[in-house]
Amino acid sequence: MGLKGFVEGGIASIIAGVSTHPLDLIKVRMQLQGESHVPNRATIQTLRPALAFNGSSATVAAPSIIHAPPPSLPPRMGPVAVGVKIFQTEGVAALFSGVSATVLRQTLYSTTRMGLYDVLKQKWTDPNSGNMPLLRKISAGLIAGGIGAAVGNPADVAMVRMQADGRLPAAQRRNYKSVVDAITQMTKQEGVTSLWRGSSLTVNRAMIVTASQLATYDQVKEMLIGNGVMKDGLGTHVTSSFTAGFVAAVASNPVDVIKTRVMNMKVEAGAEPPYTGAMDCALKTVRAEGPMALYKGFIPTISRQGPFTVVLFVTLEQVRKLLKDF
Repeated sequence: MGLKGFVEGGIASIIAGVSTHPLDLIKVRMQLQGESHVPNRATIQTLRPALAFNGSSATVAAPSIIHAPPPSLPPRMGPVAVGVKIFQTEGVAALFSGVSATVLRQTLYSTTRMGLYDVLKQKWTDPNSGNMPLLRKISAGLIAGGIGAAVGNPADVAMVRMQADGRLPAAQRRNYKSVVDAITQMTKQEGVTSLWRGSSLTVNRAMIVTASQLATYDQVKEMLIGNGVMKDGLGTHVTSSFTAGFVAAVASNPVDVIKTRVMNMKVEAGAEPPYTGAMDCALKTVRAEGPMALYKGFIPTISRQGPFTVVLFVTLEQVRKLLKDF
């Protein structure tokens, strides 16, 4: 029974992840909007005047530092505009950048969390009533999400970088060919520890998402069926899953923004990293862009989280029916 839960959850997660990948890519691009790093003062060049006048009375001006005003940030774009820009500048295939990493991530992360949650659900469900208290559902989600995230973090880092690559100038792009190439290059250039960059954020986000998503789905489904509002069928599954997606998006978006920025940051040898950690990233983001920056990409997040959760649980229910005799 334990292995079956992993298989069912894995199949449903991969289908849901691939089908909503373009929305996830748009979300990542929006979360990186407005991110800027102040150059080091040592790198500001001393410039000479462009014009000099000939003649005995003319003197050559001494070198001077030209203080240029900081470049203004580009206007923020909505999810539709971001999607259109990706399509126009990078092509339709760019909407599926990093899809191989998504498949690997769902295989590792979601399969683990869905399977563990199912195992804990079976162990913690009251045998008499057949129900599981909400607090236990949340606890099971926290445990399953945390373990799943730790397992899947390398694929998560690779996915974020592959999705964000197209927004960089051509000379700065990493140009990973696949998730395997991304993980290989990261290991060679930045060390094996780079595969777990932002892992604490990934674990925190996964715990929040899994607890809110799975617990909400089960709780809403039980309430709808138990109170006779709806019968156990497609309508109940869609209603419960969309509610779960909304709750998960609201709860996890701030952590998701910070996670995306920490994972995507480029650390050069001998240079100070843009962020020293999650808290530093959060403080710099809020100071530079305001508190609502933590909810950047919320529209595509809910636009992706809603369909993802609906596809996930509807597919899961159907897979369970197909495998019920196994």
